[in-house]
Amino acid sequence: MKIAILMGGTSAERKVSLSTGAAVEKACSEIGLKTISVLYGGDFQKVVTDLQSADLVFIALHGGQGEDGTIQACLQTYGIPFTGSGMLSSSICMNKHVSKMIVRQGGFVTPDWTLVHSIDEISHHDNVTYPIVVKPNEQGSTIGLSIVHDQSELSSALELAFLHGKEVIVEQYIQGRELTVSIVGEQVFPIVDIRPSHELYDYECKYTEGMSTYECPAKLPSKLTKEIQQTAKKIFQILGCKNYGRIDFLLDTDGESWFLEVNTLPGMTKTSLVPKAFKAAGGSFEELIKRIIEETD
Repeated sequence: MKIAILMGGTSAERKVSLSTGAAVEKACSEIGLKTISVLYGGDFQKVVTDLQSADLVFIALHGGQGEDGTIQACLQTYGIPFTGSGMLSSSICMNKHVSKMIVRQGGFVTPDWTLVHSIDEISHHDNVTYPIVVKPNEQGSTIGLSIVHDQSELSSALELAFLHGKEVIVEQYIQGRELTVSIVGEQVFPIVDIRPSHELYDYECKYTEGMSTYECPAKLPSKLTKEIQQTAKKIFQILGCKNYGRIDFLLDTDGESWFLEVNTLPGMTKTSLVPKAFKAAGGSFEELIKRIIEETD
């Protein structure tokens, strides 16, 4: 079997994508699969021939066209099999506003939010209850995200977020533990409890070794663990996701788990969370990559 590893891209997460691609390529080699590395620069036509030469495309892209359904649409158009979720679910999950609406309609808890299209829509409002979270509507790896403690910080936070998209989410801040649940195929893996050294699990804490500590399985009552895992699987299903993904939550002091977002193409680097969860269940990184490939339709 020949695997084309599609990496790079044009998003702010290009560097992470290259790390994921290199790790996946090494794992495929170690389990005896032939690979071809395909560097994507924004023009699908330049890479389609290489992608068609493989039996399966492992999408190692993060953010942008790699995760918003664009690449998935191109691959589906050409009938090329690929890992991860399809075009529609990828597009839905990349759009935090849309995915939160669907999840809330499904009866699950998510922080209150407002979608804004300009700084003026909210920057001068006096009825904002702080702290709040300001983040781009379609961006990953907490790029462009800020925790705003008072009105003096709001305009700069909005300016930063708008550098990374035309729509911005202004969201209720929930104080709590950052938890994430990984799913591969039909299996839900142990919960990871993330403890960043910064106020939030930002880009530096995610991708710099030693900047965060992780506990997996998370130390939670067994009943609560099962509830969060079941919620994660239901959300994964109602958003139409498949193959593998990661669902992020905040757990408040009352034991309520708040849905934040779904990552349809989570990272596969040394510090990535899906490999940590898979390892806690007794599997190696190579076995994880093999499982994702085998679980692809």
